[in-house]
Order: sequence, then structure tokens, then C-alpha cells
Amino acid sequence: MTSPLSGLLPTFPWDKLAPYQQTATAHPDGVVDLSVGTPVDPVPDLIQQALVAAADSPGYPTVWGTPALRDAITAWLGHRLGARGVTHHHVLPIVGSKELVAWLPTQLGLGPGDKVAYPRLAYPTYEVGARLARAEYEVYDDPTALDPTNLKLLWLNSPSNPTGRVLTKEELTRTVAWAREHGVLVFSDECYLELGWEADPVSVLHPDVNGGSYDGIVSVHSLSKRSNLAGYRAAFLAGDPAVLGPLLEIRKHGGMMTSAPTQAAVVAALGDDKHVQAQRERYAARRTALRAALLGHGFRIEHSEASLYLWATRDESCWDTVAHLAGLGILVAPGDFYGEAGARHVRVALTATDERVEAAVRRLA
Repeated sequence: MTSPLSGLLPTFPWDKLAPYQQTATAHPDGVVDLSVGTPVDPVPDLIQQALVAAADSPGYPTVWGTPALRDAITAWLGHRLGARGVTHHHVLPIVGSKELVAWLPTQLGLGPGDKVAYPRLAYPTYEVGARLARAEYEVYDDPTALDPTNLKLLWLNSPSNPTGRVLTKEELTRTVAWAREHGVLVFSDECYLELGWEADPVSVLHPDVNGGSYDGIVSVHSLSKRSNLAGYRAAFLAGDPAVLGPLLEIRKHGGMMTSAPTQAAVVAALGDDKHVQAQRERYAARRTALRAALLGHGFRIEHSEASLYLWATRDESCWDTVAHLAGLGILVAPGDFYGEAGARHVRVALTATDERVEAAVRRLA
């Protein structure tokens, strides 16, 4: 029997890419897959060691996480984001950020008549989450221009997926103030925050943005990209305890718990900056090489001042660009996966090995 929920969902976009993947894979030198953006570099040794040391975990883990995990998260929030006065009640581990995005509107109790808003160019799962809750949804260029009537959840995303655009401190401050004025809950997806190249991303948790209060704001963070832990499903929320407390209770009932070995691995990952810097350097070198090759091939790069992607265009249909690059054995993501406004762009991921990036650069030359 078909689930009624499946009828609420759009066509899974990546299925449309299958024929182009076949073309790219047929290249004599093999495919260079710059589409999905999944990490390819090794999990740092200290994280693997922490996972193995906690492997004998026969009991159920707690949804809220161990005290050691909450200590690690609160310490990192202060050290890296400049957050002040953060306690255990300000944090909540989650099972990777995608499940949170998909199920947040439902867990918040949103439904028909409620509105969810997200950027015009955005991660498709924001829309999926609204659809699953049977809530209404709309896109924005400037969130403060939205009609706040029945707007219950406002998604921010900085650095952006797919564009790599970074919201300035002034933009964030203005948006948070507007949302509070109208009683709109803000969730800020900051999963790429540690990957700024030509800009230094700022969190909504910074006191310069929120005025020293976490009321009505929650930030979302992931270890998938900064620590190569996409396979571990390790992420967390931080912000308003009045929002996180009820979410914790709901997630307890749903059994949405991070495994105990993963929790131990996250403690190790958040306590070490060296592996993050090493990974940044890898991505920076790949970014420099791919950016120059794309520009030399006639592309224009827009935004892309942060994150793991280059937002590129040849001023043609994104599918024509996808087909052109597939003929060179290079697979990229069409921009319209992220909204109609991306119809003339492609998203090029930096997540390929050095050898595959070098192959792409040769082909583009």
C-alpha cells in the first residue's frame, strides 16, 4: 500500500540526473562527480579512535546526549561562534541535519494554514518539511518583506546551499529583530559556517546579532562537512530552550537518538581544531583549481564566497550546461533543483579527490 505521505512530496530531483550520470560515467578516464557534495576524504584518526573506544555500547543512548557531549557542544559554541551564556538546556543533538529539516515543521505542530518560508534558492528539504506537515510554504529574497500573518517558521541559510552566499551581520541582525517583532520562529541553517573563503560567516547565536538573547532563534550545525562525518549522522541544534525543550520531549517519544559511539566521536571532533583546518586547506586548494578552470572555460561564478560549492553559469539552461559537462565526464547539479531562480546555473561541488579534481581541470582546459 502506498503511504499517503508520499503523495505530498515532489519528484525526487536526483532521479532526473541519471541519464547524464550515465553519459559522464562513460568517459574513458571515468566520471568526475561534482554533483551531490558528499565528503570523500578520510575521517580523522582521533575521531575514528573515539568511535572505536565507545564501540562496546550495549545500552540505549539518550536523546539529549551524554553530559560530555553537551559540554563539548556548549564549549564549541562559545569558542567558535562567540555565543555567551550557553547551557545544556540551549543544545540538542540530532541524527544528522537533514532529518531535522524534513521533520521540524511536523515536530513543531505546524499544519494547514501555517506558513514556512525559506530562501528563493534553497536546499529542497525545506519545502519537503513543509509539505510533510501539510503546511503552506513560500520563498523570499528579503525575509523582512514577507507577510508575517500565519508565518510560523522562517528558515535562514548562511552560508547558502547552493549559492555559497553569506548573510552579513547587519542582515542577520535586521532579520532576527523583524522576526521577534512579529513572533516568527527563526531556524538558521549554519552547516557550512566553518567553510568561509571570501567572507567570515556569522551565527545568529552571536551576541552582536541577537542582542545577548536566544529568544525565538535556533541554529543548526553539522559535522558532516567540517569533519567528514556524513556517514556518522552527527549534528546538533543550539538556541532557545523554550523551543528545544519541547523538541527534546517529542524526539524522546520518537526514539530519535544519536548512537553512543557517534556521540563519543562528536566529543572528539568538537574538541580539535587541527583536523578542521587541514580539511579547509584541502577544500581551498580544490576550490582554487576548479574556479580557475571554470572561468577559463567560459563560466561566470556568482556568490560562492563560502560553503563547498561554486555557483556557476554560462547564461544558458542549466540542463544544457549539465549535458555539456557530462560530455566531458563531469557531473554537476542543475540549479533548478534548488528553485526556479536557479534555472540558468549549476552547482559544482568541491567534494572530489585531488586526483579527480585534477582530471576535471584538464578536461575543462
